[in-house]
Amino acid sequence: MAENVTSLFRSSAAHSPSMAALTRAAGDGAGPIDFCIPVNPYFPTPGMWDEMAGRLRDIITYYPSSADTITAELCNLLQLPPQAVAMGNGSTELITWIDHLLVRESLAVPVPTFGRWTDQPMETGKRVDMFPLQESSGFALDLAQYAEFIRARGTRAAVICNPNNPDGGFLHKHAIVQFIDAMADLDLIVVDESFLEFADAEAEPSVVQEAMLRPNVIVLRSLGKNFGLHGIRFGYMVANPALAGRVRSMLPKWNLNAFAEYVVFMLKEHGAEYAQSLQQVRRDRLDMSSQLSALPGLTVYPSQGNFLFVRLPVGAEGTVVRDRLLSEHRILVRECGNKIGSSSRFLRLVVRPQTDVRRLVSALEQVLYGTRRGAAVPELATGTSYSSGTAAVDRLMSNGVGMPLAAQAMAAAPMPAAPVPMPVPAAPQPVAAQPVAAQPMAPQPVAAQPMAPQPVAPQQPQPMPMPMPVAPQPMPMPVAPAAAAQQPYGVPATGLTPPGVPARGGLTAAQVRGTNGLTPAPAQGWPNSGAAWPNAAGA
Repeated sequence: MAENVTSLFRSSAAHSPSMAALTRAAGDGAGPIDFCIPVNPYFPTPGMWDEMAGRLRDIITYYPSSADTITAELCNLLQLPPQAVAMGNGSTELITWIDHLLVRESLAVPVPTFGRWTDQPMETGKRVDMFPLQESSGFALDLAQYAEFIRARGTRAAVICNPNNPDGGFLHKHAIVQFIDAMADLDLIVVDESFLEFADAEAEPSVVQEAMLRPNVIVLRSLGKNFGLHGIRFGYMVANPALAGRVRSMLPKWNLNAFAEYVVFMLKEHGAEYAQSLQQVRRDRLDMSSQLSALPGLTVYPSQGNFLFVRLPVGAEGTVVRDRLLSEHRILVRECGNKIGSSSRFLRLVVRPQTDVRRLVSALEQVLYGTRRGAAVPELATGTSYSSGTAAVDRLMSNGVGMPLAAQAMAAAPMPAAPVPMPVPAAPQPVAAQPVAAQPMAPQPVAAQPMAPQPVAPQQPQPMPMPMPVAPQPMPMPVAPAAAAQQPYGVPATGLTPPGVPARGGLTAAQVRGTNGLTPAPAQGWPNSGAAWPNAAGA
């Protein structure tokens, strides 16, 4: 499987290989545990799957209804006017038509973000003005600075993703409304809310109602992500009727398939289960963030999506971590080195049930800190360049280790290399020319410092190693406890770093959230959970 994995990731450009391709590469018909594709793991329910399976023959045999019929049913479900909605074969189809029809010359987008917002306009010759989100501010988008950037560049269209992908950054509704009103002279503003239904930071966070009242605002929504059905390919946009009608007029009459139709029409019977699935994902997100934040050197950024953005310890190569997790533990993660504005030091990890998370944490401990095959953290460095290419993957697949031989030796040592030489320049060396009384002490540190005897023992082959177990030699020994405390990325003998301890060079996710790291902040839950179906319009 290893060679197949290498080629799959090399040819996947700005997107991960499909689950079907990975399953074929495995050769045994079983796919990996998926922490890469951001789906809802609790919806559809088992009963819904059984119902769809029972109708499979009819679903794939006959034509679906027209897109207008399916859109009307979705609008009835979400309490939206059909003339303000356009449904697409996935949100990517809508992004494509938005670019072709409404983006004239330039588009501004914060990065890192969903790749189609940068790639699609560039493919059609538009200028893409990329506003970099700063790691030092936790990748938070400052809308005032973003507006200044747009004005300075003279950009004519702008995108906001809320929550943003891959970091899960969230913007409150009032701030977005203030932004779109301040930028009312732009040709177009798109607010991508593909992951918003997983958010619980605000009771009614959507700007769908505001978009319908403004002539230049589109809200984009995904159904595959929310419903756990990426393969069906359905999403929708909401805008002023004139704007929505312009996009809708360009879409094929049968751009939605029969599976999409069947799911849309069965959803009205399962609103309560859907709301419960969102609540469970939010609870899992808190638990998963807490467990990952306990790993030494790993930084977890606060997220309102159904995924977490994590920074690997210093020296870790994301492509190596990704491929070792897949080849050794059958766990698929999203390495973000091919996302503009990110690097190979970052992973996006989808929220999954606790059983899967425990397996992920265990695998990360072995890959990042273990010495069985060479750790993915080869050195304790303060300034390291990180590759987003495939050289590290090629090393992994060719020698089965994933790091140079020198780094393997360092990782395999039971204690860090830096503290080991400390006892050598101590008292015993200058006394070597004196009578032999002081020299036999050199073999004494063997039990605590395994590397110290190697250079010293051959210097004095004296016949009396035992008579002098005197006290002078233990003097350097207090270094050992300090050395153990200086292992920021090794697993201490007393256990993992507690959740409240900050990662080296940053804060834990718990500290960013404003908690003490030991008591997770309670989830607010889905608003109006007693209703038959969550109101996507935010009304």
